[in-house]
Amino acid sequence: MEAFIRGLPKAELHVHIEGTLEPEMMVEMARRNQVAVRFASVEDVRAAYEFTDLQSFLDIYYEGAGVLRTEQDFFDLTYAYLERAARDRVRRAEIFFDPQTHTERGVAFETVITGIHRALELGRDELGISSGLIMCFLRHLSAESAHETLEQALPFVELLLGVGLDSSEIGNPPEKFDAVFAQARRAGLLVVAHAGEEGPPQYVWAALDVLHARRIDHGVRSEDDADLLQRLSDEHIPLTMCPLSNIKLRVFPTMADHNLKRLLDRGLLVTINSDDPAYFGGYVADNYLAVTKALGLERADLVKLATNSFNAAFLRVEDRRAFLDELNRYVVAFE
Repeated sequence: MEAFIRGLPKAELHVHIEGTLEPEMMVEMARRNQVAVRFASVEDVRAAYEFTDLQSFLDIYYEGAGVLRTEQDFFDLTYAYLERAARDRVRRAEIFFDPQTHTERGVAFETVITGIHRALELGRDELGISSGLIMCFLRHLSAESAHETLEQALPFVELLLGVGLDSSEIGNPPEKFDAVFAQARRAGLLVVAHAGEEGPPQYVWAALDVLHARRIDHGVRSEDDADLLQRLSDEHIPLTMCPLSNIKLRVFPTMADHNLKRLLDRGLLVTINSDDPAYFGGYVADNYLAVTKALGLERADLVKLATNSFNAAFLRVEDRRAFLDELNRYVVAFE
């Protein structure tokens, strides 16, 4: 089963590029950029990766991102993720980045996006990974800060697939960002949003109705609202779930308690993703493996999840068909 999972062609639709910063790279970048960090070694960094909730993770996440300073740093970070994704047979990656995390400490927006984009182009040419870049607004910051970030991004709009909303969910409802998302939509950007991870189902409703999100990132709390589940099913709205993240951040007590299989069986467009794999102990295939073991997934479930990942991706019809054909050939050949 592990060989089948690792070779299964798949898309990853919920991964934060800053969350792929492995401890070894964090320590190396701190050294080369002469950035002081409180960790004396790689082992010290890994020992800090014990979280009680979303906020306890975000505290160290933002601290780690502080070592990223140059265009080369963002290139190296992104290409390292793509190399790892290629080993998990990721064929399409739609990647989040958080520019405010960097611009607030004096790193130019252009530095961030140019380094990431250069790696994505090389990943397409050398690794065969199709990709798109989604700029996220940090919801714990002000709407004014989000507007400033969008203005910085507009000269680079051709490099962007869409916009998203992430960071501390509780107390920061989607309505706070109504105007900036409307402006982003007018600029031709697609919309996704984190909702229903720690926040209530009402945040998912608002992400759909106020922000006009095309996908819901996480969305596990949607199960608390039967009407919402019906809508998600009827409208084929994808949920980009991140199982290892949910366990690491105590959203579910154990993987056996996760609701992914229940929602998949209800016909929802559920996908599996890695979120912040350097911090949560696994990349996308590791997430597939973890839920397979804990929830008793069968091969048909795994094929459905991989199929969902391509159907949920922002792809041209002909590209989606090509990926689905590749998936079907793999399944037939494996049998």
